[in-house]
Amino acid sequence: MLFPGFTVDEVAVKDGPVRLRRGGSGPPLLLLHGNPETHFMWHAVAPELAKRFSVVCPDLRGYGGSLKPPATPDHAAYAKRAMARDMVEVMDALGHRRFLIAGHDRGARVAHRLALDYPSRVEKLAVLDIVPTLEHFERTDMSFALGYYHWFWFAQPHPFPEVLINAAPETWFYAHTSREPNPAGFFHPEALADYLAAARNPEAIGGMCEDYRAAATIDLEHDRASRAAGVKIQCPLLVLWGAKGKIGRWYDALVIWRQYCAGKVTGGPVDSGHYLAEEAPGEVLERLNAFFA
Repeated sequence: MLFPGFTVDEVAVKDGPVRLRRGGSGPPLLLLHGNPETHFMWHAVAPELAKRFSVVCPDLRGYGGSLKPPATPDHAAYAKRAMARDMVEVMDALGHRRFLIAGHDRGARVAHRLALDYPSRVEKLAVLDIVPTLEHFERTDMSFALGYYHWFWFAQPHPFPEVLINAAPETWFYAHTSREPNPAGFFHPEALADYLAAARNPEAIGGMCEDYRAAATIDLEHDRASRAAGVKIQCPLLVLWGAKGKIGRWYDALVIWRQYCAGKVTGGPVDSGHYLAEEAPGEVLERLNAFFA
């Protein structure tokens, strides 16, 4: 059984319910998952982190067992600002005023916005396998467009991508993750079952696509406004990326993040592909423990 000692909860935020697991004791640590996953992606590191921290692993809105607002023309319900507000409300409900955050992929983008909008709430921030969304779009070239083609596909008008994915959700999931069909047990069976349950849920696919539509529209508006106003991350920042993935090949991640952070920026590659916490949990755990300690 994954997440030994953790409890499963549903916390009500302003816009709806958020499914989460929590366990451990000590300073509060919020772990935010990526796409196309759920909080289960933290199963290999959360129990160890819970020996030192009060760990909270929620599903983001649109994903897993959390609220899934319908698609709207402005995509505001899936702006990272709205997703970050959910997480602040979750931590408020659990009695955590100030906390640590680690986010992977989409969760790291939510964490980035949370650190900008609620600087007094974040003690330290770790982002896994991303550079800022704004940097991705403003640096787009042929390599990015082909390597991150799903950013542009998912962002197509509703319901075009949803119709195609919902026609064959498991085929889509394995193709999207390049894990056909989960060779060598890459995803733990319990985690994979949760990911596939979400993939088979048309509301979750709609939420995922709205997340990407927001990234290509309203999120860029918010990010450009923050940049123009000189708003930066104020806390220490840890930047990790998969040595076998694209971030390290395409970007000097530390140089880029230092432009977005007023605090100390450290980090480096992890011996993995994109799914750091599942491919190299020992190394990720070591880096997070050292940073958050």
